[in-house]
Amino acid sequence: MNFIISEAVKGIKQLYNEDVAEGLLNIQDTRKEFEGQVTIVVFPIVRFSKKSPEQTGNDLGAYLLENVKEVTAFNVVKGFLNLSIDHEYWLNLFNTKLLSPHYGTFPSNGRKVMVEYSSPNTNKPLHLGHVRNNLLGYSVAELLKASGSEVFKVNLVNDRGIHICKSMLAWQNWGNGETPASSGLKGDHLVGKYYVIFDKEYKKEIDALKADGQTEEEAKKNAPLIKAAQAMLLAWETGDTAVIDLWKMMNGWVYDGFEVTYKNLGVDFDKYYYESNTYLLGKDSVEEGLAKGVFFKKPDGSVWIDLTEDGLDQKLVLRADGTSVYITQDLGTAQMKYDDFNMDESIYVVGNEQDYHFKVLFLILDKLGKSWAKGLYHLSYGMVDLPSGKMKSREGTVVDADDLIAEMVATAKEKTEALGKVDHFSEEEKSTLYYNIGMGALKYFLLKVEPKKRLLFDPSESIDFQGNTGPFIQYTHARIKSLLTKAGHTVGIQGFDRHFALTETELDMIILLDKFPAEITAAAAAFSPATLANYVYEVAKLFNKFYHEVPPIIKEEDAQLQHYRLNLSWVTAHVIKSGMRILGIEVPERM
Repeated sequence: MNFIISEAVKGIKQLYNEDVAEGLLNIQDTRKEFEGQVTIVVFPIVRFSKKSPEQTGNDLGAYLLENVKEVTAFNVVKGFLNLSIDHEYWLNLFNTKLLSPHYGTFPSNGRKVMVEYSSPNTNKPLHLGHVRNNLLGYSVAELLKASGSEVFKVNLVNDRGIHICKSMLAWQNWGNGETPASSGLKGDHLVGKYYVIFDKEYKKEIDALKADGQTEEEAKKNAPLIKAAQAMLLAWETGDTAVIDLWKMMNGWVYDGFEVTYKNLGVDFDKYYYESNTYLLGKDSVEEGLAKGVFFKKPDGSVWIDLTEDGLDQKLVLRADGTSVYITQDLGTAQMKYDDFNMDESIYVVGNEQDYHFKVLFLILDKLGKSWAKGLYHLSYGMVDLPSGKMKSREGTVVDADDLIAEMVATAKEKTEALGKVDHFSEEEKSTLYYNIGMGALKYFLLKVEPKKRLLFDPSESIDFQGNTGPFIQYTHARIKSLLTKAGHTVGIQGFDRHFALTETELDMIILLDKFPAEITAAAAAFSPATLANYVYEVAKLFNKFYHEVPPIIKEEDAQLQHYRLNLSWVTAHVIKSGMRILGIEVPERM
């Protein structure tokens, strides 16, 4: 609608002899309860007109009606000038812009962006919280890519530390040589099993020590198992061959298991970083901070930064014995990632329990004078809850990602077969369809909610072929593809000898479809797939309204009208497919 702004600027010059910048004018969609499609906000103009907002709106409306052929009517509501735009304009826009097979694609913007997500521990399988993290990270990366950025997806794996040693020690003590092959368990589940065994046996030792008179705190420190795990960690850090070999073997099992889950979730990574390679990083940053006076040393030799003037507190960055803390390691890893990729922005997809940590990390990097620190962003997200009793997890405490995926696919199968529309599908086609519907339901339900919000995920509610769900959007796409196939439709720009009087819903559809590129841009800028997800739902919902309002398109005798409506259906399918692909969701050709 840039032409409306340009014409309004001419009108202000003509009416009030004032030159105004186009950036001063604000146009927006007309609210549904008023006539028109485009609204000019009049308030910024009154200082030039020296009149009331209503009088100014009427002046400018009358000017535009007389001088701009696309404007067919206007009305003024308080300080808002609502304009009706000729249907011919919208049809020309549809033919020249929306029908392009490249519609909704962007050229390179020259920006490099890193998205770090997943970040699992190698002592247990991925769970529901990881599922939200992975789907959010992947879709944000795809959004940024779709908007023209060069994107690097990275995964920082927490593959060392006391928690890893707990699984290793339990396997040594009680594993009897069990492997994924001998047990039939996925590698990450097998290692997770021994992490649970460690915890169970450790609690037994604590109880025994408490019975002997020790306090809870003393018992936790003195239990033989925790001491053995700490000794194993020290042995790992000094390069003990037997410990390192055991660590490599068990981590290998976990990575094999993770890859299966990642494949089923439909996420991928360009590079993996491992904490075992990065945990000693950051000491150079500490030396740099001391030299610059950003950090200070306490009498015991520990190194700190004072952030009280920034509304935070004093933060330890190096222990008195010279060992790193998490923030030290993150300083070094941030520098290494920048050295590797030289990116303009770096997005950390991490739960909101780490909000303070990232506030401190980014502030320290900024104080160290890192020019790239301004491009760091913590994409903080809320927890995912399940209705009580809806799913049983393998360990009784968290919902396992593999169990969740299996349940989603099983529920999709059950609900789809109940509708009785897959009789002509082969078994392979059915299997693919159930997977796509189940995963589409899961992904859409988790992504349609703003990342910062905590959400309640009900697997059964998500697989519904009506309402704001993935399967409803998938079914709409399949309906359109079926219509186009039956009509033998080939998309193309139709040279109309006349312009049609659009129905109100058709006009709404063209206006909504025209917003697709802007929706991608806005969602990418906000690092929020939720706005795009809900936009795609609105597109699907409006198409269904159109489909039920117009006479059957397949039977339309007016060839040009039929071709135009098939083209409108084709653009809708294209926008749905492109938008859902950014969200990591496949839309079936038939359902």
